Amino acid sequence: MLIENRYSAYRVMWVLVFFDLPTETKKERKAAGLFRKKLIADGFSMFQFSIYLRHCPSRENAKVHVKRVKRNLPKQGKVCILEITDKQFGNMELFHGVEEVSLPKPSQQLELF
Repeated sequence: MLIENRYSAYRVMWVLVFFDLPTETKKERKAAGLFRKKLIADGFSMFQFSIYLRHCPSRENAKVHVKRVKRNLPKQGKVCILEITDKQFGNMELFHGVEEVSLPKPSQQLELF
């Protein structure tokens, strides 16, 4: 009997949220801040100023977090949600200036059954 590796690089997912939200009025700044706070509360980390990411142990878990992001969308602005496998994420090249740096490590997450 073949046992599937639960943490296969093709099963583990990363959810990336890209956004460009208006911040000209006090109301818009508050909505943008609230959106970011909800992302952080759901376990997302800032990758760049308007890019947040989250490591998910499975596709099913990633779908749960995508639904939460969609539930919290601000009324104005642009938001893009991208799901990629851990294998695809590992192929990313990351630079600060001309110096190459390592990719962020997935955070330890407790999985309850």
